[in-house]
Amino acid sequence: MRITFLCQYFPPEMGAPAARTFEHARHWASLGHDVTVITGFPNHPTGVIHPDYRGYLIKAEEIEGIQLLRTWIYVAANKGFTKRILNFLSFFFSSFLLGALLTRRPDVVVGTSPQFFCAVAAYLLSRLKRVPFVFEVRDIWPQSPIELGVLRNPWLIRALEAIELHLYRKAALIVPVAESSRGYLLSKGIPPDKIKVIPNGIDLSFLSAESRTPEDVRAELGIGDKFLVSYIGTHGMSHALEIVLATARQLKDNAGVHFLFVGEGAEKAKLKQLAADWQLPNVTFLNAQARDTLPAFYRASDVSLVPLKRLPLFKKVLPSKLFELMGTGCPIICSVEGEAAQLVNHSEAGLCIEPESETALLEAIQRLRHEPELRRQMSQNGPRFVKANYLRTMLAEKYVAALALIGTPSSPLVRSHKAATSSDSPTSHL
Repeated sequence: MRITFLCQYFPPEMGAPAARTFEHARHWASLGHDVTVITGFPNHPTGVIHPDYRGYLIKAEEIEGIQLLRTWIYVAANKGFTKRILNFLSFFFSSFLLGALLTRRPDVVVGTSPQFFCAVAAYLLSRLKRVPFVFEVRDIWPQSPIELGVLRNPWLIRALEAIELHLYRKAALIVPVAESSRGYLLSKGIPPDKIKVIPNGIDLSFLSAESRTPEDVRAELGIGDKFLVSYIGTHGMSHALEIVLATARQLKDNAGVHFLFVGEGAEKAKLKQLAADWQLPNVTFLNAQARDTLPAFYRASDVSLVPLKRLPLFKKVLPSKLFELMGTGCPIICSVEGEAAQLVNHSEAGLCIEPESETALLEAIQRLRHEPELRRQMSQNGPRFVKANYLRTMLAEKYVAALALIGTPSSPLVRSHKAATSSDSPTSHL
């Protein structure tokens, strides 16, 4: 099967979209599928292009069986509405042109969000190539920036909502990453047999990528045997990280607890300034680290945080960080309502607390600090749960089976799969 996949983010960039796309595409290629990923030059979230990719307008390469086409984009740091929109639009135009001119006709074109315009480019490319379009819905756009207060113009909101609905209607298949997104899509009038939920998961190779021990990481940080509370990920306006800092402020005189922030994002400079103003000796900030180094940071942490703001939108999300933390056996404090909380409770790999509550966070940290047996149980439950239910290889195979059911029949793999399932209705697989 020939798959063309548009995603603005791809390794060496960090983040869930890059990891998900790479790990799915790599497994599809290992199964014999012809996979082309159209992406930008790596610069997220700093807005600085990776040294290995400077000076190019386009670049073709092969990575672990994936045919990768990188295209020019207007680079911008992950902050500021206008520059980020220009960044998104530049990828929309350049990815469509690159796909139109430099790719042969696939069996299916997949576009993922975020960001929203990436899916528009994928839809247009599918029309040009006369093949089915698949919309992978990671975040609900434009609802996400609306609820965050970033998008307020009513005319622009109506225009984007019209585009959103058009994409849903024209997609041959919609692939959300959270089960709770299904209800939202059904409320938009989308037929249930067009929806196939493929959640995030964990790649076993990721868990064994880092050779450093927890003791190595703690020695490098200079924290010894202190109780380490980490936040590892995007420092954005969605994450309510000022609550974490306020909690650290309450514990600043407690020499036994230390807070570690790892990553980049629009709010990082503000958070660092706040920590300086409050004179917090128990807080360390690190820049974004290479993805294959993250398991060592997870294992070095006594507990790691998965926070989001208290918004209706975030009841429908399932952060990929949950699976990575569970896979490495790191206990979780999850301050996200909805499906994420249900997952953590079901796995018994962490505590769920009220979002944006300094009091609840402080109580959860103190409880886990003083109950080592509870932490030990969580550390055992997490890996067992994700390995049984959320291995990336298993999810990738479900994904490509769904693609084969709606792909054009030019590929032998598509023809053979459809022949094997001709007695079944597509709905039974979706």
